[in-house]
Amino acid sequence: MTASTPPLFELSGVSFAPESRRIVGPLSLSFAHGRIVGLIGPNGSGKSTLVKMLARQQKPSEGTIRFLGQDIDHGSDRQFARRLAYLPQFMPSTDGMNVEEFVALGRFPWHGTFGRFTVSDREKVDDAIVQTSLATLRTRLVDSLSGGERQRVWLAMLLAQDTECLVLDEPTSALDIAHQADMLALVGDLARRRSLSVVIVLHDINMAARLCDRLVALGGGQVVADGMPDDIMRPETLRKIYAIDMGIFTHPATGAPIGYVL
Repeated sequence: MTASTPPLFELSGVSFAPESRRIVGPLSLSFAHGRIVGLIGPNGSGKSTLVKMLARQQKPSEGTIRFLGQDIDHGSDRQFARRLAYLPQFMPSTDGMNVEEFVALGRFPWHGTFGRFTVSDREKVDDAIVQTSLATLRTRLVDSLSGGERQRVWLAMLLAQDTECLVLDEPTSALDIAHQADMLALVGDLARRRSLSVVIVLHDINMAARLCDRLVALGGGQVVADGMPDDIMRPETLRKIYAIDMGIFTHPATGAPIGYVL
């Protein structure tokens, strides 16, 4: 990206306050291109509300959000979906579809309901299936897969959408620790290979610090800490975020800081 390229997101005085009960904000933030930004913080801190606003799923009560230099409401839903793919925290039913059929839904923003599924569409679907290691499962019903496999299918659908930005709301919440590690390693690898921008909500501070280039911590709908993982992974900062005493030790293999509850 050149110096004149606008930020991925710019938030100015953004709040969400249904029925005058403020849940988020006011927030003023800027997210750069090509980075993995983790949103962290305790339950009820406003993380999911914020990503819904970034994904155009929820309108802010106040303030403005700009996406790639334009008001986030600019253009149609299909045009927006060609640039940003969103994975919600709670995913709807897959309605008896197999893996290949479900991943192909990611091409909808490019051809619409009555558009012809082209050779290019097929190539995007095949590439997404291969990159998420689903080739041997492509004819399996999505509902028959394990939790980790289903998460990879959803990620493959987002990759088939061929956007430049992924917004992921707790993609590891229903997974065991091994599948959490696998999913986040896959997100990081794909983001860097494809030069994707990623905004991701995570609960595990150690996994967030391992994956992300930047961490933004919310508390009570406000930003309570914002910086590189090494800056956030300090006892006094973690205490400020989670309201509990935490210590830090150094990972014996990588040297990365690891947080633990005292």
